[in-house]
Amino acid sequence: MTVDADKRFPAAGRITWRDIGASETGVAVVVLAIFALLPMVVSGYPIYILPQYMLFGMMAMSLGLMWGFVGILSFGQAGFFALGAYTMGLAMHTNWGINPAYVGLLLSLVVGGTLAAVVGYFLFSAGVRATYFVLVTLALSIMVEQVAVSQSEITGGWNGMFIDRMSLTFGPLGDVPLFDDAPAYYAVLPVVALSYVLLRWLVSARFGKILAGIRENEDRMTALGYNISVHKTRAFALSGAIACFAGALYGTHANFVAPSLGGVLFSTEVVVWVAIGGRHSLLGALLGGILVASLSNYLSTVTPEYWQLVLGLIFIAVIVFFKGGVAGAVAQLPRLWRTGRQP
Repeated sequence: MTVDADKRFPAAGRITWRDIGASETGVAVVVLAIFALLPMVVSGYPIYILPQYMLFGMMAMSLGLMWGFVGILSFGQAGFFALGAYTMGLAMHTNWGINPAYVGLLLSLVVGGTLAAVVGYFLFSAGVRATYFVLVTLALSIMVEQVAVSQSEITGGWNGMFIDRMSLTFGPLGDVPLFDDAPAYYAVLPVVALSYVLLRWLVSARFGKILAGIRENEDRMTALGYNISVHKTRAFALSGAIACFAGALYGTHANFVAPSLGGVLFSTEVVVWVAIGGRHSLLGALLGGILVASLSNYLSTVTPEYWQLVLGLIFIAVIVFFKGGVAGAVAQLPRLWRTGRQP
């Protein structure tokens, strides 16, 4: 019996899910604990803006699921994100007889998941491969932006739509308004954390192993009897639902949504976040969305003319020197340390 040398002695530059997953859980606990304690020592603008960046990170995780674990790049996450924000806006402007925020959040899950499932079913059942899927999802984001512009009597067109901050209703206990920054922060953080835990559980379970098998060798998984199109559709539906739900929370937190939120430029930014953070790591995608969005905001203030150039150079540097993103580079440190200490 022969053993593949790559399996016995992985190359230093090769990143695997096991490498990243082994070190990610502890880091995730520390990171989420820091975010939970942050409002106790910081106030003002950071506590206002961080929930929006967390929701960007949540959207980045939805892309990480498709790109890192299924092996298919989607340019449609920004479209789902904007769709969720508009869904929340329309729900908040309608009298439902119950808390409209709950209606908006539920509808965002249904709308995002259903749209992604329908699109994914027709594409994957037709045998559409990764390259064409990228083009279709890019067109999907463009369509969302154009519909938001053309239906100005509903969406506000280029002027955008204003959305009130939501309140949480707990039956006889009454409402908990989220108008202040700290309560809104602590409403968003658990949602982002639960999304991360859910996705980590899914990619570690049988479903995630099937997705990894599809990513590595789709023809072999077909020969083993797996319905590839069904599993891809399920993954895309989940990805769309999460991105749409994050957009709904973003809309009510930012008090505003504009068509550009679903456009090509923002879609490209999401890909950059995940590539820099690490597409094979959900935590890397989450932190990539948070940190790169924060960096973009800072650079646009310091150098408004060249901030996109600086961000592009960072993106190129990461792609050239850290093919697995920052998370992949960090995951390699223990291996490199052990290799360096061998006699």
